[in-house]
Amino acid sequence: MAGDGQVSLGQTVMKGNARKVRRIGKGGEVIAGFAGATADAFTLLDRLEKKLEQYPGQLMRAAVELAKDWRTDKYLRNLEAMMLVADKDITLAVTGNGDVLEPEHGAMAIGSGGNFALAAARALMDGEKSAEDIARRSLEIAADICVYTNGNIVLESLDAA
Repeated sequence: MAGDGQVSLGQTVMKGNARKVRRIGKGGEVIAGFAGATADAFTLLDRLEKKLEQYPGQLMRAAVELAKDWRTDKYLRNLEAMMLVADKDITLAVTGNGDVLEPEHGAMAIGSGGNFALAAARALMDGEKSAEDIARRSLEIAADICVYTNGNIVLESLDAA
């Protein structure tokens, strides 16, 4: 999973080296990435970690429970962020609409440059590049196209199951 470092407020770059991809859960067995309001995303990451403590080793269950809370809780419902989460077995997108989605073609992306990065990743997947190389190159391409995406890339990976 890879993420850029840009935090924008309207047309202003507020920060260029944010860490939007990080390990969470006991022992860092889950990688989470976020897009949207930073404080909202940190609130959701904290909630997801609590769900992972409640359902250890069950990322899908934890994500579904978070999505249910996010959709129904009066406070959480107003949070404006999206998350991608992955462990060794599954990758998911979690949204405030109650969506918990698996990738259809082996890649997912969120955020302002997400569609650019996703298109690049899907094109690069036909070659011989590793998943890490594809993620990095896809974000580089998105950063060249989208003014809300920069080339300050953070990449986290897990060993295959």
